[in-house]
Amino acid sequence: MRYLLDAMLGNLATYLRLCGHDTLYALDRDVEADDAVLALASEEHRSLVTRDEHLATRAERSVLLRERETEPQLGELAAAGVDLTPAAEPVHCGRCNGRLARVEAADADDRPEYVPDDAAPVWRCRDCDQRFWKGSHWDRMAATLSDVRESSGETATDG
Repeated sequence: MRYLLDAMLGNLATYLRLCGHDTLYALDRDVEADDAVLALASEEHRSLVTRDEHLATRAERSVLLRERETEPQLGELAAAGVDLTPAAEPVHCGRCNGRLARVEAADADDRPEYVPDDAAPVWRCRDCDQRFWKGSHWDRMAATLSDVRESSGETATDG
């Protein structure tokens, strides 16, 4: 799925990207005004995720959230049918939503020295050049998503 998160929901972007969803955060595009948010969602064929009821009613496709905190918002997304299973391999950059490319183990120049496991797969964002691997941050986020899925009645397994 393709999502656009409005200015109130930036914390959800990384979680949705971890699950393989193509997710833009409006403020990353310097878009905040309602009409501009709606235009971006329409132009890019994205479902708008918002806490603004009026804005949600004006969008072609939207998910209206009521909660203020990230974890309950994830629960609302799960209840709305959004798959919150982490992708087996990351697809989208957690920072900018760019596409990721797997770094080959032989390419030492492309692997940060601080990756704790020399054998761990590393991915590089084609847009912002950020490097990612499944470390403790990934594990914490995956655990949060698992808790949300369990509390919402889903039984899918982590990737």
